[in-house]
Amino acid sequence: MSYGDPSRYIQQIYVTEECRDNDYAREIIERSRLPFTVIGNHERPDIPGRYPDNLTHGKHHLLLSRYRGQFFKPCPATREYTCCDYQVLNIGMGCPMDCVYCILQAYLNNPWISFFVNVEDLFKELDQAFAVNPETFFRIGTGEFTDSLALDSLTGFSPHLVNYMRDKKHAVLELKSKSVVIKNLEGLEHGGRTLVAWSLNSPPIMEREEIRTASLEQRLAAAAQCAEWGYRLAFHFDPIIWHDGWQEGYRSTIRRLFEVIPADRIAWISLGALRYLPSLKAIAGKRFPQSTFFYEEFIDGLDGKSRYFRTQRVEMYKLLADELARFTAPDTCVYFCMESETVWQEVFGYTAHDKGGLRNMLDQSVR
Repeated sequence: MSYGDPSRYIQQIYVTEECRDNDYAREIIERSRLPFTVIGNHERPDIPGRYPDNLTHGKHHLLLSRYRGQFFKPCPATREYTCCDYQVLNIGMGCPMDCVYCILQAYLNNPWISFFVNVEDLFKELDQAFAVNPETFFRIGTGEFTDSLALDSLTGFSPHLVNYMRDKKHAVLELKSKSVVIKNLEGLEHGGRTLVAWSLNSPPIMEREEIRTASLEQRLAAAAQCAEWGYRLAFHFDPIIWHDGWQEGYRSTIRRLFEVIPADRIAWISLGALRYLPSLKAIAGKRFPQSTFFYEEFIDGLDGKSRYFRTQRVEMYKLLADELARFTAPDTCVYFCMESETVWQEVFGYTAHDKGGLRNMLDQSVR
């Protein structure tokens, strides 16, 4: 079933005692029209069962709380593979959608979804980072530990981010989603500093393995609308998954993408084959016994994650890269997420280093 707005899956809101009088928390509760419960600052929402067995049920529950950690920090990459030097802005934890391959199942240990309402601290942290590094160009994303837009009809947070970013000449924000919750982006003076991005996949993978997400046609229609509103776009084929008919599946998605979206509106497109923490296989296998893609042959990567054999990854990458090359605009950056320079050379005929580094390639596509 397709959920254009996955926040409809939320049935109960919790708010911590210290946030019960927070104006933003009260705004979210009022907008949601959902029942809410005030809990102690160190209490946990009442979700029966143990994690991860209670994860499906936990996705019905949203916790509004104060975040005491660091909102803004580099993407947790690894030195063994080429990294794009992305900066993560942590607005919450968890997601109402339920992709079989989602790494958060193994990374988090709470079944509920969290959204952090002390946004004044978030923006203060961004101010400080920009002031300390005035010449550094930042590419920032909110989609590392949650979906950037899945809860936006409840939180209304995207306009705050877009309005903040519009005059930041040395930064760009990427809002990445598998939903189509874009209403709050309409009519904003974004100054070209916000990109809206979607994860795409082969149609069978999107239909079977990406639960409560928007369909391919819904995602592309939302992207086309954002392009009309003046936003630059990005797309991510990640994870690329080996399955029966994968060749035609990915070809069809790419062709449909460029039938709907003007090529010159796309800033970048990433490619990344399935990789996962070993613990994810057991968790996802138990939660989604009908899924079989975890039972292909994998090796241990240099980052400790399970990966397809390099020859298999290169075969998949070459097909997608060749198909994309038929349609992409000259300024669109097509790149690998977390791959070795050997794979870059085998697929593209050059490495990111040859082009001045991946960070430079991406920065130039949006400067």
